Amino acid sequence: MDKLYNRTYLKERRNSLRNNMTSAEAMLWSIIKSKQLGVKFRRQHSIGNYIVDFYSSEIKLVIEMDGGVHQDIIHQSNDEVRDNYLKDLGIKIIRFNNDEIYEDEERVKEELIGKI
Repeated sequence: MDKLYNRTYLKERRNSLRNNMTSAEAMLWSIIKSKQLGVKFRRQHSIGNYIVDFYSSEIKLVIEMDGGVHQDIIHQSNDEVRDNYLKDLGIKIIRFNNDEIYEDEERVKEELIGKI
């Protein structure tokens, strides 16, 4: 059976993404790391052939930060395919655009608490 989580061929890409987080991802990570919300999150975790921004296996929740690139139709289509794949695995997805974390970090935190 094929490994579902953290496939070896994605390791270098995951590490690169961890070392080069966007400022929005870094802001969110400062809120959710070290079980600050009561559950453990991993950053740049791969599930199947996809790398998600943040993932909690305890509650099967993915958090995605969407920058401007996610506004184009191709990325939206790719995001939809990936989201459907994750949902088929029983994983919930919550998305924030970068502006949401920049403009109201506390609201983002409260929304996450409501999902946990």
